[in-house]
Amino acid sequence: MQDRELESYTTGEIAKFCGVTLRTVIRWIDAGKLKGYKLPGRGNNRVLRDDLVAFLHAHKMPIPSSLKNKEAPLALIVDDELSMAKAIQRLARKTGLRSLIAENGFKAGTLLSEYKPDIMTLDLSMPGVDGFEVIKYVRNKDIFDSLTIVVVSALPEDKLKEALDLGANFALPKPFEQHALLALFESILE
Repeated sequence: MQDRELESYTTGEIAKFCGVTLRTVIRWIDAGKLKGYKLPGRGNNRVLRDDLVAFLHAHKMPIPSSLKNKEAPLALIVDDELSMAKAIQRLARKTGLRSLIAENGFKAGTLLSEYKPDIMTLDLSMPGVDGFEVIKYVRNKDIFDSLTIVVVSALPEDKLKEALDLGANFALPKPFEQHALLALFESILE
């Protein structure tokens, strides 16, 4: 079987994914909006999987699960307020991230060690092991060097700065703007 990156799709398959006509897909390719290529001698268009996913993502179109990588990046969402964690999780999934939720700092440590996520969103104010302790733990372990930490907290600006000084990569105040967190996830994934 070929690599997932090299899988290609016909204009008919793309039309079905997008719920549009075959002619619309051909227009996208002809206009340069969707990167495609023609088969030699036949003239039929083909689009590589990664190019199709990039097009769907750029145009805010749903990405069918069959197109998503089996091992999409993993986000660990750490927040003791479950409704907030689920709101963040919905946004993470919109950008193609897989996700797990930890409702406290202790559980976060367990999930970090077990799953080694790519991104962690982190509330600073939690009972028991708070977000500051989680950042210190992560930044003292070499196995988490590539982990991107996004603090999402209602604490004042000076506490957000303290989290950044401890090793968080980004900090957003709560309540956060959905488009800001979506844009941040997208920029991290790029």
